[in-house]
Amino acid sequence: MLFAPPNWDNSISVARPGFGFPKTVRILRRSDFRKVYDEGFRHSCRFFAAFCFQIPEQSVSPPSRNALESGGPRIGFTVSRAMGKSVTRNRMRRRMREAVRLNLALLPAPWAIVLNPRRPVLDANFEEIQTEVRRLFAVLAKRCANS
Repeated sequence: MLFAPPNWDNSISVARPGFGFPKTVRILRRSDFRKVYDEGFRHSCRFFAAFCFQIPEQSVSPPSRNALESGGPRIGFTVSRAMGKSVTRNRMRRRMREAVRLNLALLPAPWAIVLNPRRPVLDANFEEIQTEVRRLFAVLAKRCANS
């Protein structure tokens, strides 16, 4: 017989709707990752290396085949196999994704960013990771204002 926790029928789901990281914000295609790496600039900090590419205003048009040209910010995450086994890599990715999701409103719209987490992300306090993400978004907002 399986053990059922108390209030099995009344339990609240941990994954509530509206708290996800939608596909409209993610960079999914290899070609889009390549474009950010090749044409963007690099911003480094203790917890991650960020490759940032400002999407040109004239390319933001509704009928677009390229995901980067469909407007709004785009975020991608890559974690090298050198960082460890899949459990470790996925934990790094989840922590970075959550820090970005909570601060996404601070990001100016026309940016595509690829974040490559570093090992200290595993041991860092979540507030420290969020602070670094906010710092990155502030740098991008300043660059956006200057251009």
